[in-house]
Amino acid sequence: MSKDQPISPAVMAQRRTPSGPTAQSADSDRVRLTGTAADAVAPEQMTGSQAIIRSLEMLGVTDVFGLPGGAILPTYDPLLDTDKINHVLVRHEQGAGHAAEGYALASGRVGVCLATSGPGATNLVTALADANMDSIPMLAITGQVASSSIGSDAFQEADIVGMTMPVTKHSYLVTDAQEIPRVLAEAYHLASTGRPGPVLVDVAKDAQQGEMTFSWPPHVELAGYRPVTRGHSKQIKEAARLIAEAQRPVLYTGGGAMRADAPAELMELAELTGAPVVTTLTARGIFPDSHRQNLGMPGMHGTVPAVYAMQQADLLITLGARFDDRVTGQLDTFAPHATVIHADIDPAEISKNRLADVPIVGDLATVIPDLTQAVRQEFEETGAPDLSTWWQALDSLRETYPLGYTRTDDGHGSPQHVIERISALTGPEAVYASGVGQHQMWSAQFVDYERPRQWLNSAGLGTMGFAVPAAMGAKVAQPDRVVWAIDGDGCFQMTNQELATCVINDIPIKVAVINNSSLGMVRQWQTLFYDGRYSNTELNTGHNSRRIPDFVKLADAYGCAALRCERDEDVDATIQQALEINDRPVVIDFVVSADAMVWPMVPSGVSNDRIQIARNMTPEWKTED
Repeated sequence: MSKDQPISPAVMAQRRTPSGPTAQSADSDRVRLTGTAADAVAPEQMTGSQAIIRSLEMLGVTDVFGLPGGAILPTYDPLLDTDKINHVLVRHEQGAGHAAEGYALASGRVGVCLATSGPGATNLVTALADANMDSIPMLAITGQVASSSIGSDAFQEADIVGMTMPVTKHSYLVTDAQEIPRVLAEAYHLASTGRPGPVLVDVAKDAQQGEMTFSWPPHVELAGYRPVTRGHSKQIKEAARLIAEAQRPVLYTGGGAMRADAPAELMELAELTGAPVVTTLTARGIFPDSHRQNLGMPGMHGTVPAVYAMQQADLLITLGARFDDRVTGQLDTFAPHATVIHADIDPAEISKNRLADVPIVGDLATVIPDLTQAVRQEFEETGAPDLSTWWQALDSLRETYPLGYTRTDDGHGSPQHVIERISALTGPEAVYASGVGQHQMWSAQFVDYERPRQWLNSAGLGTMGFAVPAAMGAKVAQPDRVVWAIDGDGCFQMTNQELATCVINDIPIKVAVINNSSLGMVRQWQTLFYDGRYSNTELNTGHNSRRIPDFVKLADAYGCAALRCERDEDVDATIQQALEINDRPVVIDFVVSADAMVWPMVPSGVSNDRIQIARNMTPEWKTED
């Protein structure tokens, strides 16, 4: 989408404007950049590159992750002149992108990254796609060859705007230095409002070097982009009526509730209705695990009570969730008895996978309080439903099928035990980032999540290599918190070069490598569905292997504190030792069994009714007719 084309509301779905330097009127296309009179900047001559840095300063950006190259070099020069922006020099552009994501997830602010043209920009594509799938506010600024050379296959030229159109909320190409303040203000606003997401700004080298007149705030207009914040009153009233009538309701809570910063609002609605709450992978922490009404995570590796509740529900109160295939299983058998209320800021998500009986478009930060008020009025008029029978069934399942694990019989360490103890010894004030695979699911299951922005992971795209750079970004955003990267031995080898970034920039994250010497989740599927034919999943990093690489030696070479733990008896002491080291990153090689599996599990493509608690073991439950 070029900068001159209209912006479709369907592409850029709406979200509440967070506190910060931008805001938008509900009845105008004009974006108003707010602030004090001191924030205004009188017209001043400068280069386009200087305008980029000044615009970031005016937008309140304090941290940027990046790697310089020829086409972005003009913008790196004025970085030396600012004391308002901390630049973190990464070792790979993908690391810059994931660090910006981790920064955004941990803080709620827009994550910002810089890269050069061609391969520098294309190395950001994975992170942009990841942020797009998980609705993460992110601003990527890339250099481009001079405008006169665009289209000529110049050195390090790539059409990054064309490449990223499908995986960004919007992409800009800037060839005129005078346009830089307006475009960056628009990009920041788009990234952080409506349904948040990544926005890319590609700036030609001659636009960076050209002279322009800078002033602030710029005149910004986004035709057609009008974020909807308040849900339709009639739909909310109808939703309240259904809640008052439901006998088996479930609050199906997704990442949209996290992006809307609505934990208090969700708590009030949940306690008013008394309904069970399930939290998807991106919503872990939005509702405390310790709360009696929390049934845990639904879906492929969800808890038995959460999966059962959704399958037997007569009403799904869906808040910022998108009926992802990992939650629904075989879609036409998912929640077969349920009427669906679906509230989401993105109208494109409503009825995309499952028909919504009551659709509500709006920001959950306003929709949930409006719904709570309507439910309270409905209860006053008709009385609250008696959910005791529903809870009796759910509590029985919780007692019969608690989340747990059995030790493997090969004598090697248990990955679930490692993660459980990291959580217990570090606590909920820490931040936990994971890679993708078995260790991600165990982290979702066995860390106790009690607050929002505690859990960072790549959910929609499933990007291996996410953990280390995301943890790095989170630590920059939240320097006073302990930040753990819980990674797999496969994921860790994709982005561990960012340990150098952490050491040099005094970013003391802690990395727990769950080392089962294999691509664990792929191996699990090979065990279950391919008769144990382990094609190309052995990584030779763990027990009785060549240990290539030796993670302790690797971490030591990077200047990290390096530890290894091979027995469950040593787990607590090793974690305590890591928690006491705060002057540099810590890497722990937790060598564990390759035979450990993630349970429960719903095999791909089947009904959630066929959830297994262990191999070929399915819970017994009574289903509704």
